[in-house]
Amino acid sequence: MQTKEAINTIPIQKFIQQVKIADSGQHKEIRMNIQEAKNLMFSLSTVIANTQGRLEQLIVDNKSTGEETVTIAMDGGSEWK
Repeated sequence: MQTKEAINTIPIQKFIQQVKIADSGQHKEIRMNIQEAKNLMFSLSTVIANTQGRLEQLIVDNKSTGEETVTIAMDGGSEWK
């Protein structure tokens, strides 16, 4: 699910901010209502699916089309300084 449209990451940013505030205040838990949880789930799912799509495309684009020839020249290290 690769997309060229902008991904709404506001719920992720809100969650990160919420955790930072809770951590700095030494709270033991954070709470969110179900709508915030759904928005966070949707944003994370979209980001993960987009990243997976990009990775798959990168693999396809860089896939070797056959045998590769590698040439190795051994000179005994005479030119190494």
